[in-house]
Amino acid sequence: MFSWLKVWKVKIVAFATTLGGPGLLLISFLDSSVLTFPIINDLLLINLSIQQPARMPLYAFLAALGSVAGCVVLYFVAKKGGEAFFHRKAGARASTIRTWVEKNGFGGMLIAALLPPPTPFKVFVFGAGVFEVPLLSFTTAIALARCIRYFGVGYLAVRYGKEAIPFIRHHRLRNKSAQRQSGAEA
Repeated sequence: MFSWLKVWKVKIVAFATTLGGPGLLLISFLDSSVLTFPIINDLLLINLSIQQPARMPLYAFLAALGSVAGCVVLYFVAKKGGEAFFHRKAGARASTIRTWVEKNGFGGMLIAALLPPPTPFKVFVFGAGVFEVPLLSFTTAIALARCIRYFGVGYLAVRYGKEAIPFIRHHRLRNKSAQRQSGAEA
């Protein structure tokens, strides 16, 4: 990745963090559309929910709304002529993803949106636009999945408080280590 883009991503995250809820909306939108902020929106949601537990429903709603809006932007970009780009990004998985998206529509998008990182979720969103999943079905599936995810994360943050952050960091680092090992073995 270009070093200037990394610098801008760090600045965007710092700026969004100072904004609180609106910043969470911004990060969720950008993460689901044009940029990638892996786990940042989850960590920001956790942090904000721990600081102000009564506002957790608002924060979860803003994260879901930003994510849905970002996915809709990406959907329309794909719909306007992204099939070649889709095949290039999806690689060998392109035909499998196409079959999945066309066959499963709502359910496929719901499951793809619920899968944890490092699932290539944007490829599914892009595929939904390219292969013309009905917009209402697409948006409903994404909204439902994101509400389940973000309200669940918010609830766990409020329930477990400051103990949640070290737990996530510990398991995220173990997960990255396991991914590197499996990549080295392949």
